[in-house]
Amino acid sequence: MHAIEKRIVELRQYEPQLVKPDGFEAYWEQIRQEALAESFDAIRKPAATLMQGVASYEVVYEGFAGTSIHATLSIPANRADEQHYPCLISLPGYTSERSNSYQHAHWLLMGVAVMSIDVRGQGRETGNSLGSSHGMTRGWITEGLLELERCYYKAVAVDMLRGLHWLKAQPEIDAARIGVIGASQGGGLASLLAAQDRDIALLVADIPNMCHIDYGVMHSTGSLTEVAEFCRRSPELLDQVLGNLSYFDLLHMAERIKMPVLMSVGLKDTVCTPEQIFPFFKQIASPQKQLEIYPFSGHVVERAQEQKAISFVHQHLGQASR
Repeated sequence: MHAIEKRIVELRQYEPQLVKPDGFEAYWEQIRQEALAESFDAIRKPAATLMQGVASYEVVYEGFAGTSIHATLSIPANRADEQHYPCLISLPGYTSERSNSYQHAHWLLMGVAVMSIDVRGQGRETGNSLGSSHGMTRGWITEGLLELERCYYKAVAVDMLRGLHWLKAQPEIDAARIGVIGASQGGGLASLLAAQDRDIALLVADIPNMCHIDYGVMHSTGSLTEVAEFCRRSPELLDQVLGNLSYFDLLHMAERIKMPVLMSVGLKDTVCTPEQIFPFFKQIASPQKQLEIYPFSGHVVERAQEQKAISFVHQHLGQASR
């Protein structure tokens, strides 16, 4: 057995002993109710695009705490109006903004619509009215971190659930064939959304974050360094911080993910480390799941993985239907 095989065997055997926090299911049921129990404002208006055969729309809807969430909906427009399109919800990496129709040309040429959603505070037009009653470190992750009812990840979860709810009601979209896709932060948020809505048809989560979060706080060189810095300044809050973050740890949601899953991991990734991703993938309940392992890759989605995602989406979502 060479060193790479040995490393993969060790990672497959790694099983962190985490305990699901008290009231976990009730907490997430409350979030779903808060997101969807009442109507929320949303507008959709045509947007200019130079792409032939594509209709592009700017979407703005009301997210958590009154924040206006911006999104772009791109739909293939070269077929009959009565057709319904499968659709992907695309979520961006940390500090990035939503992608546009040009970046999704390959999906649109396949007959798959795309809704790309900003993450609050990180996108071009999308602000963040959440606020925090406690001091923060740089970035967004520690905003409201001590308040489960108003923390950043809860706000983002409500934002995404509302975006999905709005998308399902659009006349061109086949609500039974909506998938979620993203990398890094986007892969983590896509996984979270898939865990909270069992109607999602597929999940593509490349190098996802938000799994085995306590390990990430200790070892990651990415966004979780913000949490580490927060706890370095206030060590007496460590247990409370890790306890609150555990409500958003994908290890505790994996059993709810039952749709087809494509995931990737880089063995040299120091941002979303293999020790975080392998146990999450192992616990996913879906009988149709595949983890693509890139031994020499860091925090990147390789072209080979992009091609596999195209085949995966084609297999499980297909094209427009009448």
